[in-house]
Parts: sequence; structure tokens; C-alpha cells
Amino acid sequence: MLKHTLSVLFFFLALTFLAAQHPHTTAEEAPAKPETHLRNIRQLTFGGDNAEAYWSPNGEWLTFQSNNPAWGLQCDQIFAMEVEKAANNETYRPKPISGGLGRTTCSYFMPGNKQIIYASTVAGADTCPPVPNLRRDGKYLWPIYPSYDLYVADLNGKVVKRLTDDPGYDAEAVLSPKGDKILFTSTRSGDLELWTMDLDGSNLKQITFDLGYDGGAFFSPDGSKIVFRASRPKTDEEIEEYRNLLKQGLVAPTNMEIFVCNADGTDLQQITHLGKANWAPYFHPSGKKILFSSNHASERGYDFQIYMINLDGTGLEQITTRSIFNSFPMFSPDGKKIAWSSNRDNNGTRDTNVFVADWVD
Repeated sequence: MLKHTLSVLFFFLALTFLAAQHPHTTAEEAPAKPETHLRNIRQLTFGGDNAEAYWSPNGEWLTFQSNNPAWGLQCDQIFAMEVEKAANNETYRPKPISGGLGRTTCSYFMPGNKQIIYASTVAGADTCPPVPNLRRDGKYLWPIYPSYDLYVADLNGKVVKRLTDDPGYDAEAVLSPKGDKILFTSTRSGDLELWTMDLDGSNLKQITFDLGYDGGAFFSPDGSKIVFRASRPKTDEEIEEYRNLLKQGLVAPTNMEIFVCNADGTDLQQITHLGKANWAPYFHPSGKKILFSSNHASERGYDFQIYMINLDGTGLEQITTRSIFNSFPMFSPDGKKIAWSSNRDNNGTRDTNVFVADWVD
């Protein structure tokens, strides 16, 4: 949906750096505990960094972003794949959606299964925007490209509508399961806040207001609630650092927690209090639990596993145990399958691929 960019870019760069320091960390260092909620795991992509794979309403497709060099990509581009054809098929080539221009992120199917919304920097330049220094004073940083805007394209890659053109960052868009609202992150009010709008880009409404980065949001299965990740600088020093970085188009994502609110922004509740980076949340099909990625249990800071937690913050349970990166969980519309990104089974490379499994409650 770490879409971005406030998306997976930081984590892939961080993993690349840390893997260079610890060359054996891309494979399991000890026998992993069973992943009892996951059955019939199948690999869908093979090479490069592939992430934020989100289901079509009919459960037959996934749209995702990739920088696979084997496909001639210089930075993240949007693709769509048929899940059954892609499963364990190294020769399968997904459909290109974004056209290879600019940097793209955070794609999501529109109602009807025939169009995809995504964010792109193409209005700023056809080429990939430069990546700033993402490691300062021992901290990792995310770039917030102000040229990101939201576009809708058909499955042949033809852009049918540009939904935003305001100055600043507009990205991380998802759809309500009711099919009536787009939820996204924007800096149009001066901070990284959550906004909603109608499918045609009208009726804009800001729904979060606290200082800090709010993003990676998704609706609950019935559309009544929203879950998202957020940073909340508290001290004068933290607030000054956050604001100074934001002016430079940067965010430090190393301290984030999971929040839930109603679809209109009311009844805001912090769900996790784990410390470190808790992100990529998604509702369990019951609407009573949340899956998310976290490194809170890692001694070294870069072991991201998927966890599940109740809406009241109780019942924390680890879901994945294999490899040092698992994130972007999303349930299929019928709740029977889960897609996510992982660097498991990458033969000692730094590749991160998309996987799908049957979900076992």
C-alpha cells in the first residue's frame, strides 16, 4: 500500500544496506517455527523487489509494484498479474500498467476489476526521480516526492483520468469495499494526513489532523473503519526534526504504531504500543483483528515479521517466521487467501517477492 515514496522503498534500501553488513542475513539462521496460519504457500514473482500486492474485487488478480531489472526497470513500476497463472511460474510476465515513466507506487484496483489507481511522479519528469541520501545521523529516511499524483489506468496501461494535481505528495490510495470512496495520504494541508474523496476526485475531506506521518491506510471489510500506520513526534526535539525533514521532502519512519478510527476519522484509537516500526496494517476478514508488519522483536532492527492483534490491542500473535522481511499482508475478498511480500526462498540474493497462501484461522 512501507505504496511512497512512503512505501517499500525505505525498507528495501535498508535491507540492502544491512545485508551488505551481514551477508548471511537473507537466509534463515535457525530452523523457523511453523507458520500455522499459512497453507499451500506459492511464489508469484521471481526477482527484484516486488511489493504491495493488492487483490482485485473478484479475487483473480493482484496489482503490485516492481523494480525487477530483468524487465528493464530503473525504478518501481506498476503491474497486474493473474494469480493462478503466476503461481510458481517463473516464466510468467505480468501486465505492465504504469508505462515505465517516472516512479510509481501504491496501486489498487478500482470497482469492476478493469481499472487501477496508482501514484506516479510522471508529471514532474518522465525519468525516475533522484533518490536522496536516505541515511543520515544513523537514521533511515523516506523521500516524499512532491510530484506524486494519483492516476487511474485501464489494464492495457492507458491513463483514463488524473485524479489529483495539487502541489505536494498524493499517494497511497486504496478503495472502500463499498466502492464509493478513495482513501489516500496527502501533504496538501501541510502535513502527511489521511484524506478521502469520491471516485471522480471530488468531495475531498481530511480525516486525520495530528502532527506526524499518517499513511498506509486500509478500510475494514465493511467499510466502517480505517487502520493505518502513524508517527507521533512528542518532544520539542522530535517535532522540530519531523518538521525540518518534511520541508526537505523526507520522513524518518523508524518509530511508527498502528491506529484505527472510524471511516470519517472519529474515535481515533492507538492499537499498538510496541516501539520501533509497526506498519503495513490490514484488517482480518472478521474485522476484529489486524495484521501488520513489525520489527519490534528484532535485536538488530531489520527483522520484519507479520503479526496479528485484536482491535483492543490484546492477543498479539506472530504469523510469519521465515526470512528477515515479511510485510504487506492483504486478504483476498473472500477471506480465504492472503498475499504478502517476503525475501524467503531468494537463494541468498536480496530479492523480495510476492507470495500467496491459503489462510487458516
